[in-house]
Amino acid sequence: MKLHANAPLGPKGRAVMARRVVEGGLTLAEAAEAAGVSVRTAGKWARRYRAEGEAGMVDRSSAPGRVHNATPADRVEAIAALRRLRLTGPEIAEVLEMATSTVSAVLARIGLGKLSRLAPPAPVRRYERQRPGELIHIDIKKLGRIVGGAGHRVIGHSGQHRGPTRIDSSGVRRNQVGWERVHVCVDDATRLAYVEVLPDEKADTAIAFLRRAIAFYRSHGIVVERLMTDNGSPYRSTAHALACRALGIKHLRTRPYRPQTNGKAERFIRTMLSEWAYAAVYGSSPERAAALSGWIDRYNFKRRHGALGHRPPIERLRELSGNNVAGNYS
Repeated sequence: MKLHANAPLGPKGRAVMARRVVEGGLTLAEAAEAAGVSVRTAGKWARRYRAEGEAGMVDRSSAPGRVHNATPADRVEAIAALRRLRLTGPEIAEVLEMATSTVSAVLARIGLGKLSRLAPPAPVRRYERQRPGELIHIDIKKLGRIVGGAGHRVIGHSGQHRGPTRIDSSGVRRNQVGWERVHVCVDDATRLAYVEVLPDEKADTAIAFLRRAIAFYRSHGIVVERLMTDNGSPYRSTAHALACRALGIKHLRTRPYRPQTNGKAERFIRTMLSEWAYAAVYGSSPERAAALSGWIDRYNFKRRHGALGHRPPIERLRELSGNNVAGNYS
């Protein structure tokens, strides 16, 4: 238990109560009544004060001093050695003729509960392009549609609804029927972002979004050279490959199961969800979509970005491209 040092029965309060008994001559009943505790509690701290002084006024660990059925040290070493050979818990238990639960507990205690602990973590490779448009990141985030208002907890409706629900940051349950796709695009060098809420993530939809994103960056004086996406079906289609070739863009895809490669888009999505999608109680999906333009305008032109020296993306763009940058988001 963690107690404040000046709490009534924290270390200081216990010492005062114990001194009243040991040095002041009060009875245990009188000291206990003054401190608002039981006589038994007063007696415990008085005994500790006599034996250890004020050092005994702190809480002791409740763990037993000795465990009579503890796994022997040599057996723990054997478990660790077999684990380093990448054996699973049940395999180790079979080899050593031990209970699987005991092996699992030992592995957790020595920090080898997961096989991934045996390999050193992959080095973090951070990168940032130096030219605006040298690389843009595109990703898609699914959001549940909001139907029937903000949910029964707001409108008092107790009837049934179809589809999943989500509890937003204010604790309000919101009805969802189906999904919307939020297509996001972020420039690697400047973090300037372009976002649209679209009904699906088909190849034609992704290609149309890409064209509009390129037009947006062109309006800010940025010529897009490369595009990075994940391995989703719209980005693996032949139509998307032909569109990138027609637009003069080199298409890069992330390594399978390595979303960190597209980390700037992933991080932008996290910010977008917390500051826009789940930051307010929206009555409907159109209401939520209508709030997007105001948020993205703030993100690009006003919000301070930690990775950019606490400056908004538009200032980074001006720094890298000169001052001939469009000043409005549309």
